[in-house]
Amino acid sequence: MNSYAQQLESLLKAGRSFTAAEARSAGIPASVLPYYVKTGCLERIGYGIYAPAGRPFQQYSDIEQLLKKGSRFVVCLLSALRLHDFTTQLPSSLWIAIPQGHHVPAFQGPSPVCIRLGRETFEWGVEYLERDGLNIPVYSAARTVADCFKFRNKFGLDVAIEALHEGYRLHKFTIPELHQAGDICRVSNIMTPYIMGMLQ
Repeated sequence: MNSYAQQLESLLKAGRSFTAAEARSAGIPASVLPYYVKTGCLERIGYGIYAPAGRPFQQYSDIEQLLKKGSRFVVCLLSALRLHDFTTQLPSSLWIAIPQGHHVPAFQGPSPVCIRLGRETFEWGVEYLERDGLNIPVYSAARTVADCFKFRNKFGLDVAIEALHEGYRLHKFTIPELHQAGDICRVSNIMTPYIMGMLQ
């Protein structure tokens, strides 16, 4: 195993997680990675995903797994509200949108809750937020509020109303952006009375 120590050291110095495929590209066969896990040099954070042992706690490790696997997804609903920092809700699972016909790869830990969307709806309103060195795809604040109204049966209307008021108070979106998102998500008729009431 010592013959791979130098290559492993270069991966560890980066301080980031890596896949078995990335290890192979660095000259380390995937078959020896479990050995380095046993010796305490590495920890396995997901199927085929490794990281330096003892690295600081990663609150986005579930998102990290999806990114490392090359999954096509966008963080949505309660998880998007948390990323945008305008909710008191703490989701117990990661909420993601994926295109219809796509699947989430094998996952270590609780599996994400998936919302499957058509291509145009899936692609509209995607932004990228930098968190803990990860470039995370997430729906815009306005799109997220509209989604909360659309999927209000999953969380309750009060969550959508709270997101609307808190997001507007924190200047996370403009009223025109809200209306556009409502049109895309087909919830304009539901959202408009609450928007008008908020502005009075």
